[in-house]
Amino acid sequence: MNAPVTAAKLYDCRDAFAETLEALAAGNDKVVAVCNDSVGSSKLGGFKSKFPERLVNVGIAEQNMVGVGAGLANGGQLPFVCGASCFLTGRALEQIKADLAYSNANVKLIGISSGMAYGELGPTHHSIEDFAWTRVLPNLPVIAPCDRIETAAAVKWAADYAGPCFLRLSRVGVPDLLPEGHVFELGRANLLREGSDVTLIANGTLTHRIVKAADILASRGIKARVLNMATVRPIDEAAIVAAAKETGAILTAEEHSIFGGLGSAIAEVVVDQAPVPMKRLGVPGVFAHTGSAEWLLDEFGMAPAAIADAAEALIKRK
Repeated sequence: MNAPVTAAKLYDCRDAFAETLEALAAGNDKVVAVCNDSVGSSKLGGFKSKFPERLVNVGIAEQNMVGVGAGLANGGQLPFVCGASCFLTGRALEQIKADLAYSNANVKLIGISSGMAYGELGPTHHSIEDFAWTRVLPNLPVIAPCDRIETAAAVKWAADYAGPCFLRLSRVGVPDLLPEGHVFELGRANLLREGSDVTLIANGTLTHRIVKAADILASRGIKARVLNMATVRPIDEAAIVAAAKETGAILTAEEHSIFGGLGSAIAEVVVDQAPVPMKRLGVPGVFAHTGSAEWLLDEFGMAPAAIADAAEALIKRK
């Protein structure tokens, strides 16, 4: 009798963010947190208990929140500005552009519950445009970690980075993919699997799904390269060009609209430097339905089996 298959443990990346932020604050009294009535959803309860004088809750006022973050940075503090990604980026985009990116203010934006993590709350709470809105801004790195390990590494990196950045975190549980002790490098993709027939690229909650899709493809005799592309801006052009030239086809998957996000950023590199057949999986330019995040990803063709089928069809276009 075969042993039962044990499902991988799932982790909420917000917990890794909160634990890392608290550790940073313990060693640096300049670290402060700013939130929009989101102490609970941003997992800042522990921070509030340990450093009550360093938590600023502005209420439901995201534009003000970003402005407060910029002011704190100008005063020599190290602010982590936290809020639901849909409201942080949508409501405060002008402040992000003028007060942070244009001014190169040392503020760390933490977009919580991104993508379709608020599934049952519907289109008003889906954040499937935030890559598009933020990646066009100069001076603003855009990062979507794939697991708790990369989240912790990216938060540590952000604390040392001299300038603004945007970290996009989900509340949907994901398994560990990267090794303990992983060091985040801005603009550097992680090669999770070698392959020569097609390349699968994702970040955030989709990375573990493309790993599963690669397993399915392997059972069909197809060798898929798997890249975790956590940094959307600056994008890892060298890894993309190598994937195009060495595998001949690229499929992207993202918890975002197919317009303006990770797939678009990769397509821009491909069309300029190494044209090959591509397929972008994501939300196809519509308001996403109401439903759980996992169901919505499956509904939009991003179940592992559906990703594998799309990759196999893409290979036929080579």
